[in-house]
Amino acid sequence: MAGIPGLLLLLLLLLLLCAVGQVSPYGAHWKPTWPAYRLPVVLPQSTLNLGKPDFGAEAKLEVSSSCGPQCHKGTPLPTYEEAKRYLSYETLYANGSRTETQVGIYVLSSGGGQESSGKSRRKRQIYGYDSRFSIFGKDFLLNYPFSTSVKLSTGCTGTLVAEKHVLTAAHCIHDGKTYVKGTQKLRVGFLKPKFKDGGRGANDSSSAMPEKMKFQWIRVKRTHVPKGWIKGNANDIGMDYDYALLELKKPHKRKFMKIGVSPPAKQLPGGRIHFSGYDNDRPGNLVYRFCDVKDETYDLLYQQCDAQPGASGSGVYVRMWKRQQQKWERKIIGIFSGHQWVDMNGSPQDFNVAVRITPLKYAQICYWIKGNYLDCREG
Repeated sequence: MAGIPGLLLLLLLLLLLCAVGQVSPYGAHWKPTWPAYRLPVVLPQSTLNLGKPDFGAEAKLEVSSSCGPQCHKGTPLPTYEEAKRYLSYETLYANGSRTETQVGIYVLSSGGGQESSGKSRRKRQIYGYDSRFSIFGKDFLLNYPFSTSVKLSTGCTGTLVAEKHVLTAAHCIHDGKTYVKGTQKLRVGFLKPKFKDGGRGANDSSSAMPEKMKFQWIRVKRTHVPKGWIKGNANDIGMDYDYALLELKKPHKRKFMKIGVSPPAKQLPGGRIHFSGYDNDRPGNLVYRFCDVKDETYDLLYQQCDAQPGASGSGVYVRMWKRQQQKWERKIIGIFSGHQWVDMNGSPQDFNVAVRITPLKYAQICYWIKGNYLDCREG
């Protein structure tokens, strides 16, 4: 009987490893594979200088919406002209200057793969037993994939997606009308050990306390926000475009996670998604969670992952087989946006919502990162 607790611990560890994708829970002959998509091209057409914003909005760490899955499913997809308008974007620079860029959308005939088929109450984002894991110890925090999660000085979370770029939620820097306070001096925080190797406490193996961590901050050079967020609002079309890209003033020198087109929920391994963020009810802790997708629309994933404000902007990722390279690969397929309280036929129901990276959004974000559409032909 003395060995049972150890056995249970081993089983729990095995389950956790399966959850984060280190051990495959499926048979050896079956692999969830990244689908190939025929990707469009989103290119700038013209750029207009805008006046400096007033940076007067209050930062909101979550976005609420009363338009649930059925509401969104009943909304027609945007026309070509509407899509061009929504994917046009605003760029904010560190000196406070601002531009608006109009885009064109093109579909190339070669080089692609096949297409695959508010209510006023205290928001509760914990569903039943709180299934979040606080990630402790530099051996975990400083290693992939947890090391890709960063903290924004406005209070949200972001994810490293290139040598100098961070993906986050648009509402973390812009409320739909203007930029939030502190955005002009926006910084991104990287969690690091408080003491260098050999410093105070480094050899204190008797301590049961987790190693102290601190944030090292890098200033943001510029931000991109789609006009679909700025012109819309969180209760209508805007939530579909709740994403933003930040460019840092210098490289962060960490491994980053690639973005990918979001497959249909039924193609996700176990129908499950994962993300890590800096929930504000656990200050200074990186919090990891995974859960099943409950519903989806073309632009949104509905799930009940336990989350609190502060996790907004986290990169939602899955791990699937990359057939071309014959290897497993994690990719960000969405951005955690926030909470939705929905009255479904008189029955109240709430969800946490993530914005899906669609082929168009992939083409736009990839161009923001690389500046060359030829590098954005594979999602």
